Amino acid sequence: NQKPQGFSTLEEASEAIATYNPHRPRSRDLEGLKKNLRLKEDGRYRWHWDPAFVTHSNAARESSSNTEEPRNLDKVAEGVKLPTHLIRGRLSQLVSEDAARHFLEVVPQAHYTDISDAGHMIAGDKNDAFTDAVVSFIASA
Repeated sequence: NQKPQGFSTLEEASEAIATYNPHRPRSRDLEGLKKNLRLKEDGRYRWHWDPAFVTHSNAARESSSNTEEPRNLDKVAEGVKLPTHLIRGRLSQLVSEDAARHFLEVVPQAHYTDISDAGHMIAGDKNDAFTDAVVSFIASA
């Protein structure tokens, strides 16, 4: 669903999202998609983030020969000293439970909230639970 070639219409993008997030009700108003897509010079809509990031991250996780990148990320994460809160949607295909647990090992002072029935876009799936987790974390800091 990363579709680096983009989408010809907002409807096509909406269909890709529905496939990726079958648990989320479809919006009838496609105008909201424009904040997540960019209309490029070729007339195609593309995500505002780089889909290669997901492809590269997944490939790095699956490749046992590419151990340098995770070590570099761990080194950076070990330097985190500020209050940190990892909020994960339990249905996320981008942040696994194992990845979250590993992050908590590397950043042991981090607080962790796992939101059931939410995918990677937690605020879109379970906005109240996301907001409650953020407010609780800020109040405890």
